[in-house]
Amino acid sequence: MMRPTRQAGISVRPLAHALGAEVNGIDLARQPDSAAVAFIRDAWKRHLVLVFPGQDVSAEAHTRFCSAFGALREIRPVAHQVPDEPYVRYVSNVRDSAINPVHESGEMQFHADQSYLRVPCIATTLYAMEVPNAGGNTMFINCYDAYATLPHDLKRAVVGRKALNVLDYASIPTLRGSALGSSMPQWWHPMVRTHPETGREALFVNRMMTRAVEGLDHAESGALLRRLFEHQEQERFMYEHVWAPGDFLMWDNRCTLHARRDFDPRDRRMLRRVTIHARTAD
Repeated sequence: MMRPTRQAGISVRPLAHALGAEVNGIDLARQPDSAAVAFIRDAWKRHLVLVFPGQDVSAEAHTRFCSAFGALREIRPVAHQVPDEPYVRYVSNVRDSAINPVHESGEMQFHADQSYLRVPCIATTLYAMEVPNAGGNTMFINCYDAYATLPHDLKRAVVGRKALNVLDYASIPTLRGSALGSSMPQWWHPMVRTHPETGREALFVNRMMTRAVEGLDHAESGALLRRLFEHQEQERFMYEHVWAPGDFLMWDNRCTLHARRDFDPRDRRMLRRVTIHARTAD
């Protein structure tokens, strides 16, 4: 595990051997200066997932912070936007027509956000407003380590190949769907993705959205993907976050996967989400 680091009152403490670090000494309600942004960006590259506990962050401050790390894109369609919060979605089971939440309840399998798009977002941020009494934890996987430790035969099978990633949004999925239609958002991505900032290689497949492997028939593709999922979902590659109100998380979507544990749907859970995008395609 990496050692804690500190700069100008901001401290970074690793949370797990594989990935994840807690950041203290910064108030995200205030826009960080350029030195703080550079320090956070460096910590983010090293730890992949950053946890800022005990924050009190408005939607405006949330989007302002995210804009320091990339471009923001308005939620589409416009009907899904929250009034005066064009970059915000809510991950919630709290029913409010003004919020129009997504992914309300239930377990969610490992995935990379927007992996079904030509250019997925580079990062996701979540701010915890309400959390259940138990459950609803978010698990993260270090995809650098998952790729580096692949058995030789699996490395040979994925290098230079693409896989099809699909959003099965019949009901906005929490579990992997079974149907596959041409109308569903989908894109073929390299199974090994090189991070444009670190130059490191990461395994870019996931259980919820990756559906087929280039050049393989259905049976061969399914068998290869099952082996890859079983490998990358080992505990040694994971950090599991237990949410508390006021937690603000950001993670690198290019080299991590995340999943959600189930929770009692009678418990209220509301998190605010803003995604960060590359200013140019990576």
